[in-house]
Amino acid sequence: MSHDLLTMGRISVDIYPNDIGVPLSEVTSFGKYLGGSPSNVAVAAAKYGRRTAVLTRTGDDPFGEYLHTELRRYGVDDSMVSPVAGLQTPATFCAIMPPEDFPLYFYGRFPTAPDWKITPEEIDTAAVRDAAVFWSTVTGLAQSPAREAQLHAHAARPRDGLAEGQHTVLDLDYRPMFWDSATEATEQVRKNLAYASIAIGNREECAVAVGDASPEEQADRLLEAGVSTAVVKMGAQGVMARTATETVVSAPLPVETVNGLGAGDSFGGAFVHGLLSGWPLQNVLDFANAAGAIVASRIACSEDMPLEQDVMALLDERGRGFQA
Repeated sequence: MSHDLLTMGRISVDIYPNDIGVPLSEVTSFGKYLGGSPSNVAVAAAKYGRRTAVLTRTGDDPFGEYLHTELRRYGVDDSMVSPVAGLQTPATFCAIMPPEDFPLYFYGRFPTAPDWKITPEEIDTAAVRDAAVFWSTVTGLAQSPAREAQLHAHAARPRDGLAEGQHTVLDLDYRPMFWDSATEATEQVRKNLAYASIAIGNREECAVAVGDASPEEQADRLLEAGVSTAVVKMGAQGVMARTATETVVSAPLPVETVNGLGAGDSFGGAFVHGLLSGWPLQNVLDFANAAGAIVASRIACSEDMPLEQDVMALLDERGRGFQA
């Protein structure tokens, strides 16, 4: 079975506080959730009924077993998730201090993590080639052999070899603590942009990819790098998508922020759903923007990904609804 969406890269256990508005040192209880950006994106798309899968690795431990259980519970194919002997499944702690302070603490990722141990030889190139959308992230390029594996996966579906309705997305998910330098990240991003048809990132992430500039200039540079759609998240100015023929902007949908950490992953899963639904780009962007806002108003990431009716209800409420 070919997948609507196959994501590749980071997976972890998110351990998020039940106590809101206090530093991590004062938290008394936590909840445990599936985490890791590309894994969250797969869960988000599965909530819309999409056939999704994750290509990643865990530790050979109980947390790894937990992540398999969670993926299956959400309806995500876990057949390409394998354990790495001798490494622990990463755990990510955060403090939740709304509206803007959500510090993250990564455990089990240094000096390396299981999802950075994906090798080119274990890539199911047929699954990668046949997926309607293949989604990878810049975080997956931070270490070998995962960076070579990701490039190998991209080579299985070159940009000029995509069938109609297929998309290759590079999420410009840059986290400086995972890299020796921004220069190294830029070099790896450029190699992978050569295969991507869509690039998505915020202003800082786009700067790593194509340099610091205005959102319009960054989008143009991404198009010049060969992608057909450039998506630039502009913070308080909303989010912009630009192609060779159109530019659309989705204004912010203000909500009471509880935890902003999962908003980008919710945006990603919703963006994929909109693409595969064949909606106009403006509707795709508005839907993804609303999905991100909903998760920002909730505590968890994977567990709190919305259903389509939730997103449509928010758009209707804000006067931006459309007929799917």
